Amino acid sequence: MKMLRIAVSAALLVAASISFSQTKEGDLVANVPFGFIVAQHKLPAGRYNVTRLNEFTLRISNGPDHSVLVNTQKSQRPENDVSSKMVFHRYGDTYFLSEIWVGSNSIGRALAPSREEREIAQSTAEREIAVVRMGR
Repeated sequence: MKMLRIAVSAALLVAASISFSQTKEGDLVANVPFGFIVAQHKLPAGRYNVTRLNEFTLRISNGPDHSVLVNTQKSQRPENDVSSKMVFHRYGDTYFLSEIWVGSNSIGRALAPSREEREIAQSTAEREIAVVRMGR
C-alpha cells in the first residue's frame, strides 16, 4: 500500500510539472496544470506571470481575470540547491502555493499559510510537499 501511495504521489508530481521561462529580470512565466490557492484566492490552472513588485510583494496574474498581490517573506535555502521551482503544500487534491525560488539565488520567497490551509492542516493528518523543478 505504501509503494502504491508513493507511485501515485510521484505520478502527481510529474503531472503537476510547471514550465518556467525568464521573461525579463525578476519576472517568471509559469504554465500551472492544476488549480491552486494563493493568499486565500483560488486560481485555476493556466499560464501565470510572477512579478516581484518590491522586496516583499509578488504579483501572480493570469491576464486581467486573475491577479493576486501576495506578501512574502525571505527564506534561505541550502547552498547545494540551485534550481528554479515552486513549492506547493498539497492536501488531497487542494494545492497551496508555499514558496518560489529562482535559479541559484539562495534567498527565495515564502508565503504565509492562509487561514484555509491552517484549518485543513489541523483537520488533516497528511500534508504532502509538491516540488516542481524547472530548467532554463
